[in-house]
Amino acid sequence: MSVIEGDADGPAGGHADGDDAKEPTATEDLLYDVIRRLWPLHRTVVRAVERELADTGMTAGEHALLDALHTEGPRTVPQLARTMGLDRQPVQRWVNHAAELGLVVTAPNPAHRRSSLIRLTTEGTAAIRGIQRFEATELRQRLADLPAEDVRTALHVLDRLGEEFRHLANGSRVQREETDSQGSRDSRGSEGSNGSNGKPEGHDIRPATTPLMHKGRSGA
Repeated sequence: MSVIEGDADGPAGGHADGDDAKEPTATEDLLYDVIRRLWPLHRTVVRAVERELADTGMTAGEHALLDALHTEGPRTVPQLARTMGLDRQPVQRWVNHAAELGLVVTAPNPAHRRSSLIRLTTEGTAAIRGIQRFEATELRQRLADLPAEDVRTALHVLDRLGEEFRHLANGSRVQREETDSQGSRDSRGSEGSNGSNGKPEGHDIRPATTPLMHKGRSGA
């Protein structure tokens, strides 16, 4: 899916036949605006996080790691990677550095001998709690004008975007019409046959969250 439309028809602005000629609806325009903002917003948040953590020895990624462990409890590296929506390698690097800072330790995993659990130390728990206290204060001061219902709506939209784009990333285009009758599906021919086996993937993966502002200590 292209994030930006407008050039596909060429500079003359010609239109293709069929569905491609339809003008985007107001909702589609709004969705494109949301998607366009996500990447620059992410980069801005990371820069703000890195600035706040400059004197702690932690990176923004390591803070996200501590936040995931504080929220989810002890997890293996593969589980953390799925929770954070990332590859295993960067998560393993963050775990290694957080361990050097004394913020996490490995523990035996009763369910899998060869895949240790990662858990917060006392210092790691104190560090993430200190960060979250600062964040709560910042959120109250800076975003006090946002109604809770608006925030719930934003979470709903972001969750749906995350779910649908995970399907696209995994090559599993799950059609929302697949609950229709078999006859309706057959009338579409091979239109929905690419990459869909009828089983949505990734429902155990939660959208990665990065707090808006960070202020904490290394716990050392």
